[in-house]
Amino acid sequence: MAISASAVLVELNISVWPASKIDRETTEQTNAQAGAVRDASQTKKNLFAGTSLRKDIEKFAARVRLYHNQHTLPWADKGERLLPTKLFMEYKQHMNSYEVQFTMMCNEFFNHYPTLVAAAPLNLGKLFKPEDYPDIEEVKQKFAFRRTVKPVPESGDFRLDVPTEDMAELRAMFEQQQREKLAEAVKEPWDRLHEMLTTISEKMTDTEGTEVKKRYHDSLISNPLKLCQLLTKLNITNDPKLEEARKQLEITMLGANLEDLKEHQGARSDLKSKVDAIINKFEW
Repeated sequence: MAISASAVLVELNISVWPASKIDRETTEQTNAQAGAVRDASQTKKNLFAGTSLRKDIEKFAARVRLYHNQHTLPWADKGERLLPTKLFMEYKQHMNSYEVQFTMMCNEFFNHYPTLVAAAPLNLGKLFKPEDYPDIEEVKQKFAFRRTVKPVPESGDFRLDVPTEDMAELRAMFEQQQREKLAEAVKEPWDRLHEMLTTISEKMTDTEGTEVKKRYHDSLISNPLKLCQLLTKLNITNDPKLEEARKQLEITMLGANLEDLKEHQGARSDLKSKVDAIINKFEW
């Protein structure tokens, strides 16, 4: 299948300054006091202890990366991932919003940087060292939000001046790599669906002889339904079996009642049976 018609390659790179340093003097003292060798432990100091401004940026970047990974499929070993064209506009809108928020958070950190450095001696005590804090312009270079989008290369797109026999070998190698990458990308939605099904099945399994009552939250139903909605767009090859399995889970969860699942063992057993039937019906 010409995957270039149904997906693009996207790459996301977010840089956040870790702002941590290994304090060698304290490390040596700790290891010596413990009677340990020099590399037994390390004392790492948080340069901005006492404030969450930088840490908040780091947490936000992690959430953006999670969104990126959830809405794309594996492609290259690192960097590039496959984004279905059905998700392109939604992905673009979210990323535009995330980039604006990231920039705002960084600017707030930059504006407070002199004050944070001034407060560091009090927060770090003897761990404070002025040389640990770069100039603000250098600090700004440690934060970045970059993303690229490009088409999936096609097998005929070669512009190399090489002998015919070498060109044929290159094309065969390229096509084999494309098939392997596509196989991995196609497998990912199946893996996500299988993980969701097995998780539900485990949660609906009552253990005999225990009085511990399991807790069930709205996410028990909402998370599978969200996945089902996402899978309609991640199914880049229009795999009919994946769509059938997805639809069966969607129908099953739409028919589930959270309160019944909390209170009645029969409701849990019925849901488990339906989910297990989906697991057993397909090849994973």
